Amino acid sequence: MQKLLFLIFTTALSGSMLLLASAKKPDAAKGKETFEQCAVCHNADSTEKKMGPGLKGLFSKDKLANGKKPTDANVLGKINEGGGGMPAYKEMLSDDEEADLMAYLKTL
Repeated sequence: MQKLLFLIFTTALSGSMLLLASAKKPDAAKGKETFEQCAVCHNADSTEKKMGPGLKGLFSKDKLANGKKPTDANVLGKINEGGGGMPAYKEMLSDDEEADLMAYLKTL
């Protein structure tokens, strides 16, 4: 019985490790392509306002336009929920596109 439990455990562990190893690393270059739809309203290379705030140095700011800290969760929440004239992208971006976009925003 112990050998069977050990076999089940090691098989499950191996499967989990394989899934983690195959997880896609966010790609900032692909995120830049995704950002093209955001560039209509946001500058990437300055803090100057277009329709929405300029995003240069986004993650080094003290706070976002909504007063929240620029954490991954808060930035992604704003992207997903929209508000203040910004559309919600929750249904428009895949998980990979969101991850890539976040990686790109961190390069600004």
